[in-house]
Amino acid sequence: MKILIVQDFLRSGGTERQSILLANAWAAAGHATTLLTFRPGGKLASTVTPSVRRHALQAFDFGLDWYAPRLRATATALAPDVILCMGRMANCYGASLQSSHPRPPVIATLRTGKPLPGLFRRSLHRVRHIVANSTEARNALTEKYQVPPQKTSVIHNALVFPAGAVTGATEDHRARYGATAATKIFLCVAMFRPEKNQRELIEIMAGLPATLDWQLWLAGEGSARRACEDLVAQQQLGARVKFLGFQAAPTALYQCADVAVHASWSEALSNFLIEAQAAGLPAVVYQAQGMEECFIPGVTGWAVARGDRATFRTNLLQLISTDPITSRKRADQAAKFARDTFDPDRQVAAYLQLFRQLSPP
Repeated sequence: MKILIVQDFLRSGGTERQSILLANAWAAAGHATTLLTFRPGGKLASTVTPSVRRHALQAFDFGLDWYAPRLRATATALAPDVILCMGRMANCYGASLQSSHPRPPVIATLRTGKPLPGLFRRSLHRVRHIVANSTEARNALTEKYQVPPQKTSVIHNALVFPAGAVTGATEDHRARYGATAATKIFLCVAMFRPEKNQRELIEIMAGLPATLDWQLWLAGEGSARRACEDLVAQQQLGARVKFLGFQAAPTALYQCADVAVHASWSEALSNFLIEAQAAGLPAVVYQAQGMEECFIPGVTGWAVARGDRATFRTNLLQLISTDPITSRKRADQAAKFARDTFDPDRQVAAYLQLFRQLSPP
């Protein structure tokens, strides 16, 4: 099967990691897979295996996520059996690709809770099929965007990073950031964008008891980082809030942390949270689309009404004061849930099965 994946840019986000995971797996299985991006390069470009064909539409990186010169002509030359659009910008071109390539199915994806641009909404009704990465996202397709249910499927995100042990990781990382064995570490791995809402996490943590030995680790890069650093300085939390930068493989951080925290308001399903669950980390998050599908609600994770900082803090304090036996049992439940629900082999196969069902004879 000839598979074309369309993505605007290989930045360091979750959608990009999913695109690369799928491309690498399909190519390894013998499918002629092309990963076509609008912009060349990107943080994650080096993680694409040589068996995947790469093609960038922009000869130079103009920094324009929406600029896709000769997209339709390039797709025609590649002659794919199926076209998968990943990310907001790529999905905006879904209708155009389907109209210019009526035979191969063009499949859109919904991986966000943010309002959709007009071209994206148009594509939802023109492409052959839509994959949502959570049940809540699928419900939004039918209830908010009036897409027929039979035109939609749910395929959850796949685990990108193994949850195996990393020798010396806990001691090395704790020492690097000035944490002791007694320090409670709250972790968030996400790009610094306004909708990821790391500012809210900083405000929440600032209200924890002054006597508690804690640190907030924020891993990632992006446009909103500077504002968060300024807030930390204003709150005089420099000794407690650590900016870890982009992490190519954050597995070691999961093993160091006590609780995964997220305050995003626009997720469809969080890669960070399912990876944290796979490592046995409990989670406290704000309610958002698909969040409660990342864990077992009330058992391995808790979703709090947006803006309810007091309840958020209460859940954190309860988790870090849980006895070791209960904590170990919860960690085992979280890891099993993540492995069973977000198994990469199963997700890769689910896409291939959908492609075969949609492809013309």
